[in-house]
Amino acid sequence: MKIKVAYLGPVGTFTHAAASSLFEGKEVRLEPYPTIVDTLQAVAEKKVDVAVVPIENALEGSVHMTLDHLVHQVDLPVLAELIYPISHCLLAHPDQATTQLSEFTHVLSHPQAIAQCYHTVRKLIPHATFVHTDSTALAAAQIGQQPANKWLAIGTSQAAECHQLVVRQENVQDQANNYTRFWAVGYQPLEINDADSKQKTCLQVTLPADYPGALYQVLAAFSWRKINLCRIESRPTKTGLGNYFFLIEAEMAINHVLMQGAIDEVTALGCKVRVLGSFPYHYHQERQTLLGK
Repeated sequence: MKIKVAYLGPVGTFTHAAASSLFEGKEVRLEPYPTIVDTLQAVAEKKVDVAVVPIENALEGSVHMTLDHLVHQVDLPVLAELIYPISHCLLAHPDQATTQLSEFTHVLSHPQAIAQCYHTVRKLIPHATFVHTDSTALAAAQIGQQPANKWLAIGTSQAAECHQLVVRQENVQDQANNYTRFWAVGYQPLEINDADSKQKTCLQVTLPADYPGALYQVLAAFSWRKINLCRIESRPTKTGLGNYFFLIEAEMAINHVLMQGAIDEVTALGCKVRVLGSFPYHYHQERQTLLGK
């Protein structure tokens, strides 16, 4: 029986590429959804088995819509993480294949993609107007439907193939070391065939009160046990101005005795601890290549 996998669509987005990579060689049916919320709700409502969504970009930081929905709206365990390299292209309709880049008037894409490419594209096309779309693939689709307009899309080379567009410029992201973390979430455990994958645990920690040294005490529970924390982020609890919880990612499985001890200590401090997931993570390519080392 095929696994149903929801992803932020349409076909040709980086999430589509990440989902295809994550489930390569497995019997799956990839189903696109128009927004992150729709993608997560599809698995929450058991229309699909797994949802693949972006969680963080190296240049633009966390994808707050993903984080907030997972924390406040649904209870979906994180099953796996994939770190995927992001390479943006400028795409044009074939009728505009010979148009000078400086003559294009509009550049369409998802806000995250525009932010990641803003300075490079601005230098290439100083007077272009940026237009936000729900996804990079949707921007490509709109370019494909407007042959007479001098418009470009920021998107993937896969999107160019899907919509019969031409790639006018490759690698237009502002920084070379651009990659995005994607989470697969759902109720059923996944089997990830990757010998190089490592384990990570993500915790939501809410302090009992805002008092001096509270966060220090929480972090100390991990520090003296030599548990590496690869990410710490504060997010509003939405219960009042100045109220926050912390998302803490540790490079250790939840069932490790040291991790259990750290959680017990943090709980003993009066903190509320919620486990968002304990899961394998791996890179789409070799880490040295991905990070430009």
